[in-house]
Amino acid sequence: ASYKHVPLMEDNPYEAVKVNVFGTSILMKLATKLNVDKFVMISTDKAVNPTNVMGATKRVAEIHANYLNGLGKTKFVTTRFGNVLGSNGSVIPLFKKQLDMGGPLTVTHPEITRFFMTIPEACQLVLEAGAMGNGGEIYVFDMGESVKIVDLAKKMINLSGLRYPEDIDISFTGLRPGEKLYEELLTNEENTIPTYHEKILIAKTQKVDFEKASKAIDKLMKVELLETFEIVSVLKELVPNFVSNNSQFESLDKHKVKVKSLKIS
Repeated sequence: ASYKHVPLMEDNPYEAVKVNVFGTSILMKLATKLNVDKFVMISTDKAVNPTNVMGATKRVAEIHANYLNGLGKTKFVTTRFGNVLGSNGSVIPLFKKQLDMGGPLTVTHPEITRFFMTIPEACQLVLEAGAMGNGGEIYVFDMGESVKIVDLAKKMINLSGLRYPEDIDISFTGLRPGEKLYEELLTNEENTIPTYHEKILIAKTQKVDFEKASKAIDKLMKVELLETFEIVSVLKELVPNFVSNNSQFESLDKHKVKVKSLKIS
């Protein structure tokens, strides 16, 4: 399983790369070596125009999956979707816990929105996309309209038989490192092609120089030799649209720090 906690990965880029890039790469290469028929990678909407280390590492894993597709018998399929209600780290269990404690419910920003789907729906769509995939696709799920987290908090208060703000209040804590207000399922340069399933679309992604990307990923694998800012600098070279938000790494976007020893050519 990948690391998906945005602020935690923003503080620990080494761990993010070690698990989300290196760990995924080990599994994908083993699948190729052992002639596994199909490999389905679970990506995230945070890999689209990433503003954090977590999203960038998942985008690198997407690139690596597409690079390996066709090199052997294994068909690599990627699925990209948003938050799953009730999953580990989801906002619903957090709100329930805060309600039990008498509040307040914490929301990072009044305007923050997220896409949501249920656990059964996510599992069904992943299995369906895996079954239909021929290799090399990035499948995007139709997740409906995005939801304002503050509206979700108010509904949970009401469903608990309480009133907002009389009984339970909502506290705005500020955006966390790497967090953005709105998630996306596609970049501006991407569009989709429909499939026979109305909720599953194929993303037409930007072209990637796989030879260059492969060399960069190999260099990133030596993550234990890199300093924190060097790690993120290489991620930004691999994922050009990775622009940090509310993060210590914003300086890399302003000055485009070059890591001479790891220059990608």
